[in-house]
Amino acid sequence: MSTKIGLWIDHREATIVSVTDAGELMQTVVSGVESQPRRDPSSGSGSYESLQVSADDRRQRALTGHMATYYDRVIDRIRDADKIFIFGPGEAKGELRKRLEKNSPATQIESLETADRMTKPQIAAKVRMHFVGVSGGV
Repeated sequence: MSTKIGLWIDHREATIVSVTDAGELMQTVVSGVESQPRRDPSSGSGSYESLQVSADDRRQRALTGHMATYYDRVIDRIRDADKIFIFGPGEAKGELRKRLEKNSPATQIESLETADRMTKPQIAAKVRMHFVGVSGGV
């Protein structure tokens, strides 16, 4: 049985659509990454506000570790695919591809494409259209 996976991904969320002979399955993996650093709520506002945010290098190391964990969770869900189509709006798709190539070199990434934010039904439709157009059928 052939498994084809379409994956829409950004730094916050991945939507995975698995297409097999038996049907279609959609899963979501949420990263939990914050886009802005949090302020220490115990500190009042005012001068020295920049001291309420942790140092850039510490934040960057934490973000890098968090993203690695997120990508590994996504890879666990797509590892057994025969073909993978990755698309999304930003850098996450390329970062995931590099991690896949490093950790799962046998995984076949068929295509990488830039795409805007999409609804779940739009993602599923794009995946279906990709694999119908590429292979002549699902």
